[in-house]
Amino acid sequence: MSSAEKRARHVAVIMDGNGRWAKRKGLPRALGHKNGVEAVRALVRGCGDLGLECLTLYAFSSENWKRPEEEINDLMGLMRRFIKSDLQEFIDNGVRLKIIGDYKALEPDIVALIDDALEKTAGGTHTVAVALNYGSQQEIVRAANKAAATGAITEESLAANLDTVDLPPLDLLIRTSGEVRLSNFLLWQCAYAEMHFTEVLWPDFTVDHLKAALDEFEGRERRYGGR
Repeated sequence: MSSAEKRARHVAVIMDGNGRWAKRKGLPRALGHKNGVEAVRALVRGCGDLGLECLTLYAFSSENWKRPEEEINDLMGLMRRFIKSDLQEFIDNGVRLKIIGDYKALEPDIVALIDDALEKTAGGTHTVAVALNYGSQQEIVRAANKAAATGAITEESLAANLDTVDLPPLDLLIRTSGEVRLSNFLLWQCAYAEMHFTEVLWPDFTVDHLKAALDEFEGRERRYGGR
């Protein structure tokens, strides 16, 4: 296998540890999320030279609604500001925004901002996919229902109805903060993805950490069930 064939096309990240980062520094939890957004911004800006076709980020899960209302409001406010401040940069750098999950259930003004961003970035040549109000089990159920409505449920028909149908196969899943679980994220897509778990808390995760994970990935042998 050539080095080009070993190179990751699609990387997904479970961005974990904002709250612990803030706690360790004696800061409000909201500042942990704010610095987490800065880490997202730096990663998106810096990963363009790494040859990735798609970077998928787990931003807000369907289970996150269980968090305190104040924290949810902080997260939604950060989302609004990020879209407004970074949309033009996405356009200028040829980044296509994609949303996976039921983002239509968010506040109407956020939905409008997202719809506008999706339209304006549709011509981008590489993708940043953001999981919003996303749960993988729910995604699989939706896909199965859609597949059943048009015929038999097969691996192919189910995969064709997933939120990620237009993305490259997932190569590498990264989770920060030392937790070692998938947390209902891309369960179907992770079937043959490589995993990389790091103790680094998300606000401290940099492009250099991503490069190190990609270098490690290229050194792995992917057998897909073979020898």
